[in-house]
Amino acid sequence: MTKVRVRFAPSPTGPLHIGGVRTALYNYLFAKKHGGNFILRIEDTDQTRFVEGAEKYIEEALQWSGLNFDEGVTKGGKFAPYKQSERREIYKEYADVLIKNGWGYYAFDSAEELDKLRTEAEANKNIFTYGPSTRKNLKNSLTLSNTTVEKLISEGNAYVIRFKTPENEEILMTDIIRGDVKVNTSTLDDKVLFKSDGLPTYHLANVVDDHLMEISHVIRGEEWLPSLPLHYMLYRAFGWQNTMPQFAHLPLILKPTGNGKLSKRDGDKMGFPVFPINWNVPNTEEIFSGYREAGYLPEAFVNILAFLGWNPGDEREIMTLTELVEEFSLERVSKSGARFDPEKAKWYNHKHLQLKDNELLVSDFKALLSEKNIEVNDKLISEIIPLIKERANFIADFWENSHFFFIAPKQYDEKAVKKHWKPEIPELLNQVKEIINNSSNFTRDNLHDEVIKYIEKNEISVGKIMNALRLCIVGSPSGPDLFKIIELIGKKETINRIEIAIKTIIN
Repeated sequence: MTKVRVRFAPSPTGPLHIGGVRTALYNYLFAKKHGGNFILRIEDTDQTRFVEGAEKYIEEALQWSGLNFDEGVTKGGKFAPYKQSERREIYKEYADVLIKNGWGYYAFDSAEELDKLRTEAEANKNIFTYGPSTRKNLKNSLTLSNTTVEKLISEGNAYVIRFKTPENEEILMTDIIRGDVKVNTSTLDDKVLFKSDGLPTYHLANVVDDHLMEISHVIRGEEWLPSLPLHYMLYRAFGWQNTMPQFAHLPLILKPTGNGKLSKRDGDKMGFPVFPINWNVPNTEEIFSGYREAGYLPEAFVNILAFLGWNPGDEREIMTLTELVEEFSLERVSKSGARFDPEKAKWYNHKHLQLKDNELLVSDFKALLSEKNIEVNDKLISEIIPLIKERANFIADFWENSHFFFIAPKQYDEKAVKKHWKPEIPELLNQVKEIINNSSNFTRDNLHDEVIKYIEKNEISVGKIMNALRLCIVGSPSGPDLFKIIELIGKKETINRIEIAIKTIIN
């Protein structure tokens, strides 16, 4: 295999959808698997749809996801510039090459004239296309004399450069994921390659840039599959067949219902993010939610996306970015669309949260506590995290699972009180309180052993004491190891909570 060079080439026309991040991820995985380069190229030739802040958003989203590019606008590289609006002179040169070798032509038809032709075709229940069957009757350099063409251009008349599609020819193509593809040119139109504003369209710019940047593989969404015949023909028109990249078109990400492509607005409608990070719509107060702000770990996020259309061929589902690089292959990418499952996404985050080193979670948990005006030392936080992490899908869940470490219960679970708070409980708890108060070794194991010894000596039901004691300390019948909680909140706080519960709870 030649040196692997792949590119992710988004347009800065808005926030990066998770489908775009998955495309970037698959490009990244493929490049790193083969020791190649991952390039970020900004395709901003459509200036009418340019959105302020979108380019910065794209880079920030990729960086948060851990998809660091080797070459790009902000990183540089030997093939700079990496922004298409800064390469316009290059495209004009290659557009002129197509004119000279007969693969391109000037078209002077106005938008109004073309709209009229479309309307007339629709009235006759037909579809107008500018192509081999119609171009000989239209206003272009194929029908006008050279003198007329030169005069129109010199007088500043608006024109575009279109590709001259061969008539009735079979185009044979190969896609790594989909296999052999065959299209007859009679079904194609003559695409605009160079616009009247002096900028190329996607088709010309991306083929020229892929060639000049020595791209070896083009891995992109299946929405570009209909453009593949034109891109094949452009490589042929320029005489670049021998260096043409291999193509792979990725399947769609589908809505949770499985019906239709997951759109940019589906997430907020259905209650889950479809963007990697929050997108603040420029000049408005509208915000589209992102996975980062929703509490997802970047490791989980890329794991979720990797499995939307690919699998390693075995039972594994939880994989790190390094493991994904080792196992990834385009041959294992599915042809069919992948249904997005919001609940499975939460499961992925839960699993990665369990794998996360507890010490790396301290600062996040500390920030969560700080928002509630609770300041505690790192040592205490690091001891609490392993007790509560297993029950959490997100770091934000830590508070619900740990609030009793920091705040005494102000109310008690009614069902638990009714079930476990019997008339004899206050007296029994007073005995337990004395055991705790007199304990000289205030550790989890010692406290547990002393209380159990008291229970066994007096032939009391373990559940009777433990359930009531947990109500005092936690306020509910569930939670982590009770005696570890007691150890961490301390003797004074423990006794105080027992005394308040005895005074407060009435069944």
